[in-house]
Amino acid sequence: MKHTQARRDFLIKVSSISAVLSTGGILSACGSSDTPMVNFDYGVASGDPLSDRVILWTHAKLQDMSDAVNLTWQVAADLEFSKILVSGTAQANSDTGYTCKVDATGLLPNQTYFYRFQAGQHNSPIGKTKTLPVGTVSDVKLAVMSCSNYPSGFFNVYSEVARSDADVAIHLGDYIYEYAATGYASEKAASLGRTSVPANEILTLSDYRLRHAQYKSDADSKQFHASKPLIAVWDDHEFANDSYKDGAENHTPATEGPFAARKAAALQAYHEWMPIRTGADKSKIYRSFNFGNLLSLHMLDTRSIGRDLQVEITDLINPAKQASALATLSSPTRQLMGTEQVQWLQTQMATSTATWQVLGQQVLMARMEFPLTILQALNPSDTSPQAQAAGQKAITDYLTAKGKQAQGFPITATETALLNQPKLGYNLDAWDGYPAAREILLSTAAQLKKRLVVLAGDTHNAWHSDLTLMSGQKVGEEFATSSVSSPGLEAYLSLPPAQVKAIFEGVVKDLKWMDSSRRGYLKLTVSTAQVQGEWLFIDTITSRSYKVDATAAAEKRAYTA
Repeated sequence: MKHTQARRDFLIKVSSISAVLSTGGILSACGSSDTPMVNFDYGVASGDPLSDRVILWTHAKLQDMSDAVNLTWQVAADLEFSKILVSGTAQANSDTGYTCKVDATGLLPNQTYFYRFQAGQHNSPIGKTKTLPVGTVSDVKLAVMSCSNYPSGFFNVYSEVARSDADVAIHLGDYIYEYAATGYASEKAASLGRTSVPANEILTLSDYRLRHAQYKSDADSKQFHASKPLIAVWDDHEFANDSYKDGAENHTPATEGPFAARKAAALQAYHEWMPIRTGADKSKIYRSFNFGNLLSLHMLDTRSIGRDLQVEITDLINPAKQASALATLSSPTRQLMGTEQVQWLQTQMATSTATWQVLGQQVLMARMEFPLTILQALNPSDTSPQAQAAGQKAITDYLTAKGKQAQGFPITATETALLNQPKLGYNLDAWDGYPAAREILLSTAAQLKKRLVVLAGDTHNAWHSDLTLMSGQKVGEEFATSSVSSPGLEAYLSLPPAQVKAIFEGVVKDLKWMDSSRRGYLKLTVSTAQVQGEWLFIDTITSRSYKVDATAAAEKRAYTA
């Protein structure tokens, strides 16, 4: 049979429709025998949508050749591309690891578009995207994700997001992980066929490019990116675990070289492989997105640009180091975002006229504070049975005293002391480790009388909490998503999930609800009257056959300011 251009176009349309409808098929057109094959191995993606433009992304490589690939990109209102609305030319070359990004301008607000790239007779899969609305907006749906670890298991959550009715997808970081193939959460990687590439911990630009490519090669990732525009920020694992502005827990300069060199490589690879609008300074990714008069979404960097070194919880509960650690922790100049970003955010919030101010950022902002007796009993350096029993007793004693007080029963002097003792955040890599910076941000929202919602990821578990000032005044609410695949508390605690949930909800004052054991994403529905968070969970990440957890429909919580 003659392999005509019409037949090639038909094959492309069939495969691209499959991608948009999340059935997983992605093919490229075949060229004539004398035309070098152009591979679009990692699909297409769109991101950073505005009301009149969106970033379009792909990776294009000549088969067995290193030459640059000249591309044409096209945007249409229909899958058949019967009328090209906007088009242009671009190039994928070795300078960007053969990735290509374009800013497709001249679009209309609140419209769905289809896009593709072409290289001669070869076509990329077709992607589907959407611009942001303007004017009066009644509702917006956001799919919020975090922590997608390739060796942990399959990206079934991405498949669910692709099928959802979300207008825009938001990824709050840890889009990739930096560890070696035998590192974090890799116990089942070999049996699942998901061993990390390269095998070493990633350090160089080539390493980071290879790791990004592996994540983009995932079938569910391709479906997801071809179906929804993405707004993303990085967290620590796009660099190295528990990173801050000058270093990271998982970086040893003596054997791995200067952290600045590693950070520069990670920054370049991230901007190459993500559909993010790249400015002159790649280190600055904080930016705002306006959804008409309904909400302003401010995407923040709490990880890389301004964060001071973390304080260790073990130092705070060690009498020999406590005073120094506490002084560092409580310093009024201690930074998480950096002064320039803080001033930018204050201006953005002050000038926004939207009903809701939504902060898309990495780590929990709500106070996750535990009494000192519990923190001391749960010292992470001691995991013996005796220590675990002591921790359980400390928790039981505190909850018993709290329960008696709440019911109006008499309490002893010892119980009174338990309830009145100092409290500290157990996770000082989050905003609990930067209390002055948190107070400044929340005070800004309070003084401006803004309706504030904060989004968070990082912990691999789901949370819903009040956001309060040190005075106790409520300023807003935080909705935190579970992970796409990274293991949560269930992987580290021997207690049943229901008991973990009871402990956290019983001890932490500002916590309204949490889930300690399931993978999933947060669907946020914003209207003028309220913000509703719905946590959607899947039953497995170790098989491509999965189902949505039957109890997910009950996990809805609303914030009405």
